[in-house]
Amino acid sequence: MSPLPPRQQQTRDAIYAAYAARQDGGHRPHLGASLIGRECERDLWYRFRWALTVMFEGRMLRLFETGDHEEPRLVNDLRAIGCTVMEVDPETGRQWRVRDDTGHFGGSADGVGLGIPEAPKTWHLLEFKTHNDKSFKALTDKGVKASKPEHFAQMQVYMHLLGLERALYMAKNKNTDELHCERVHYDSAAALRLVEKARRIITAARPPERPFKPDFYLCKWCDHRGICHDGELPERNCRTCMHATPVDGGQWHCAKHDEIIPIDAQRQAHPCHRHIPDNVRREQIDVRGDDIVYQGWTDEGR
Repeated sequence: MSPLPPRQQQTRDAIYAAYAARQDGGHRPHLGASLIGRECERDLWYRFRWALTVMFEGRMLRLFETGDHEEPRLVNDLRAIGCTVMEVDPETGRQWRVRDDTGHFGGSADGVGLGIPEAPKTWHLLEFKTHNDKSFKALTDKGVKASKPEHFAQMQVYMHLLGLERALYMAKNKNTDELHCERVHYDSAAALRLVEKARRIITAARPPERPFKPDFYLCKWCDHRGICHDGELPERNCRTCMHATPVDGGQWHCAKHDEIIPIDAQRQAHPCHRHIPDNVRREQIDVRGDDIVYQGWTDEGR
């Protein structure tokens, strides 16, 4: 008897492909507060400098979208028990957008709420997350600070920039639909350390020192491993160019042309693009004007 042909998943594969086709590469104009709790500052510097476009398969993109769909439901849950929830900033009519005084660091908060049963007179930052079963169990056992330090750091930054003293972290178990709600107090010392960490990364003209060896577990899974440890070149765009510098107001300045670089122009590589020297792991053999020449370098490889 002939074996049965494998099951076809053309519809599923087409859906995944549609998700993949819609992604834009994910380069954020700013350094995100949702990432600032990460341990490796070099990884964060590469992200801020747009060293690599990270692409995901359609299934993962659909999974990421699941968290977005859960937010309105959690808002409705809070309103159902009598809480006041402001999903958007009344001054702008859009999602709460927070930035530090450089304009280069911040993010978008899920909302603010009043009437939280544990402290009904206190305005709370609202942060909504979804977890798989293993992650959710760690959260309920250890709390958000110990189990999800990146989420804890994100809330500290948002509270600091919004002038709030409390946050409500609401998490959903995607396997069971169980909820975990945890109030988080503002820690001014922790928040200031994070803001200063962000400033250090933003103002760094060169990548921070490598904190780990290539066999460290974080490095094994890092998107930027090839650039950091294996000598791969970053992408060519204005932010990987030695002429570009972040300036106040969330803007970037080109020293070569002495002008502010519009955000759309930053995504392209100008003909005068020159990689930041520390990002090129080759021997420097010559300097011609403002052009650095490396061993094995070609005009096409710049």
